[in-house]
Amino acid sequence: MKYLSAFVALALCSFASAVARNRRADGFVSTSGQKFVLGGEDFVVAGTNAYWLAQQTNEDIDTALSDIAAAGLTTVRTWRRALQADFVFLRLGRGFNDVTAVQNSGAYYQLWTNGVATFNTGDFGISRFDAVVASAEAHGLKLVIALTNNWSDYGGMDVYVSQLNPGGTHDTFYTDETLISAYETYISNFVGRYAENSTIMAWELANEPRCSGSTGTPSAACDTTGSTIKAWAGTISAYIKSIDSNHLVAIGDEGWFQEANPPTYPYAPGVGINFTDNLSIDTLDFGTFHSYPESWGQTANETLWGIQWITDHAAAQTAANKPVLLEEFGVTSDQASTYEQWYSAVLSSGLTGDLIWQAGSQLSTGPSPNDGFAVYPTGTVYPVMESAATALKARG
Repeated sequence: MKYLSAFVALALCSFASAVARNRRADGFVSTSGQKFVLGGEDFVVAGTNAYWLAQQTNEDIDTALSDIAAAGLTTVRTWRRALQADFVFLRLGRGFNDVTAVQNSGAYYQLWTNGVATFNTGDFGISRFDAVVASAEAHGLKLVIALTNNWSDYGGMDVYVSQLNPGGTHDTFYTDETLISAYETYISNFVGRYAENSTIMAWELANEPRCSGSTGTPSAACDTTGSTIKAWAGTISAYIKSIDSNHLVAIGDEGWFQEANPPTYPYAPGVGINFTDNLSIDTLDFGTFHSYPESWGQTANETLWGIQWITDHAAAQTAANKPVLLEEFGVTSDQASTYEQWYSAVLSSGLTGDLIWQAGSQLSTGPSPNDGFAVYPTGTVYPVMESAATALKARG
């Protein structure tokens, strides 16, 4: 581990002057039909989420990514710490007030003050994500990066709205030209920094975009059947492609369907995502979906519901002839049995790949963050994940 930390430290020196030294023509993941390709061969996405990586020390980043690589996984999906908003909730009508406090631990990449955003290149800024990229490269892993969050965790879309459209609804993030321009500026700073780095596999426009966010209700202007977010996804994905032609792009959505006679809630119109329609956007390279039947009210038989959810998305993958990833999934009870059957469904359906929420590690401060879904190397579910990764790579 000390050797790896030293390696990462050396790698970070090169980041300081110019990030992204991987310039091999075959170093970037691409797509071919329903497969990912790397160096002329199939690249199998068997992975995990680790949203908390950049908040850790270099040694703990190494520990976590070493565990992930040792488990046979190939890909890690993580978030940049979206925003450190320079405001506090007052609970007095308008609810916001600008302050001057900044964060002195962890990592944040954009500081807002009175409607002005500053990209953070300081000690607790983008250099922390440089460490994640350097360590992932050292461990032979690829990264999928969500660029903002639908939810208020780590800032996300609502900070843009509160700073640039006070009193506006969550969905104005998708339609207000000032907000779109501000987000594109952030993307230019963040994506542009890593445009030549092949450790990054893909950019995602947002984590779980919907018409509504953590609080409030969307305006009537947000089409809950999908056209508003589809238009935004087309705009933002095209912008990313215009500044970075090397990396893949996806939405990062939960994969909601829009069926006229929906069997269950996630198949019904209502949140603003049309999975099958979005797959037709030519500046999106692959589709994503999530599976949380407990949270979505599908508790009668979570395992069987999840199998059908996987099967239906695999069918959409075939129809669109694009890769599709089950990029988040989790239950909090009977994990081993449920995951065994879900992984089996991924294999048999032909779905391109999967990323569990979430593989954990024992860090210097204790276990990595656990929201009830984490699986650890010493637990009984971890071997299920390892076996599934081996089987998926064998299938190709």
